[in-house]
Amino acid sequence: MDWPLSVALAQSVPELPTGTDWSYEVKLDGHRMIMWRTSDGVRLQARSGRDVTAAWGDLALAGHHLPAGTVLDGEAVITTEDGRISFDAAQARAASSPTRAHRLATQRPAHYIAFDALQLPSPNGDMRARPYNERRAALLNLLAELPANTPIQAVSATTDRDTALTWYTTLHHQGIEGIVAKRTTSPYRAGRTGAWLKIRHADTIEATVAGFTGTARQPRALAVRLPDGQIALSQRLTTALATRIAPHLVPQPGRAYTQGGDAYTPASGEVVVEVAAGTTRHAVVTVVRLR
Repeated sequence: MDWPLSVALAQSVPELPTGTDWSYEVKLDGHRMIMWRTSDGVRLQARSGRDVTAAWGDLALAGHHLPAGTVLDGEAVITTEDGRISFDAAQARAASSPTRAHRLATQRPAHYIAFDALQLPSPNGDMRARPYNERRAALLNLLAELPANTPIQAVSATTDRDTALTWYTTLHHQGIEGIVAKRTTSPYRAGRTGAWLKIRHADTIEATVAGFTGTARQPRALAVRLPDGQIALSQRLTTALATRIAPHLVPQPGRAYTQGGDAYTPASGEVVVEVAAGTTRHAVVTVVRLR
């Protein structure tokens, strides 16, 4: 299995699917992360493919308890004093220097909530072609062997749709942003294949960054590609948001234009942001946060 790994993604749907071949998992408001336990140590990969080990040293340390040859997919989360999962805290950690990240880890340790086993030590090897229910069982068996105080835990899942809907309606205040339904017979495939479906509380949608105005070091606004393929220009970014996004922007030569005729500098890569859903009907969208 080669680094970096392309991750599976869930399609947004208005309601959970029904049937006996679905499993439902809570969707946590954190940072998507692939955990690689190699013979040399632990590497942590962001959804974009970047190496983020330095920012999540506490999780890398915990990952040493996994057997070499393990690759997991999951979510890095941080909770506040009242037990609520905080995306802002995870975002702050991800954007920190190694020194600041270490300081933040002592104040707010992270947890790694695993939801898939992509590779296991020999004789299992690459698990991605196996059905979800086999991968889920293997994940639970693997994590059962870890120390009792490990921050690496399995995501809560159920095959009962009513239970999943109860989670959806009652756990929002704890930082559960929705439910992901996964077809139990499906293999793990990169991208959106229809085997993973999600419903969310958040009134936002994900959009890919197509470019920016200003400079890559100090972007003023983003040109984002919406789910329908339209490219729209965002409102002016806040200083904090521009600071978080700037390191991920890779400018390309030339100029491009939105449907409204606004010019922007194209950017390459797979930078994903969340935009306020209600603003996508207009020419200018509101960027809420870096995903």
